[in-house]
Amino acid sequence: MSDTDTDTVKEVGNEAGMTEAELARHSEKMAKKKQAREKIMATKTDEKGLVIVHTGKGKGKSTAGFGMIFRHIAHGKPSAVVQFIKGAMKTGERELIETHFSDLCQFYTLGEGFTWETQDRARDVAMAQKAWEKAKELILDERNSMVLLDEINIALRYDYIDVNEVVAFLQAQKPHMTHVVLTGRNAKDELIEIADLVTEMELVKHPFRSGIKAQIGVEF
Repeated sequence: MSDTDTDTVKEVGNEAGMTEAELARHSEKMAKKKQAREKIMATKTDEKGLVIVHTGKGKGKSTAGFGMIFRHIAHGKPSAVVQFIKGAMKTGERELIETHFSDLCQFYTLGEGFTWETQDRARDVAMAQKAWEKAKELILDERNSMVLLDEINIALRYDYIDVNEVVAFLQAQKPHMTHVVLTGRNAKDELIEIADLVTEMELVKHPFRSGIKAQIGVEF
């Protein structure tokens, strides 16, 4: 640590009421943590395309997936999105990507809305199957570094698509360096089992329960 950094730490510590001895112990503790962290990081050298699942009852599943897509766009890496449930509903992510980044991200909305809106299982199954065929095509195209399958977990939950088929495809045919992100609540155990990264969004509070409707820029 440089003299300037040390002086800054002392100044902040003094403002927090820490003694010189406490500051010294804190610095020593952080130095040991840094050393341990660097030792761990030195062992992490492998790279592979990840199967990533965002699930749970809380908000943020699709948002997290699109955050990764925008990271890919920012790095100039080609990617693709397939939306399994959302239909003609206009969303900020779709508008931004199709208007400004269509050269880097292919975007397909192949659902017709949530299941309670269509009320037609046969049509929902047909659309989900069509979306899955497009998803496989995009994943197999090794030019795509990442493919987001938005709300596919809902289609899997209602058995519009066979989860065993999805798992088998991801295990046997997904290119080694391609990332696949699958979102939606109630992810099936078979999918969670083979995923590399699984995050469950926990619902603590939601404005909908207080009578507040979905709002532009927050939900879509």
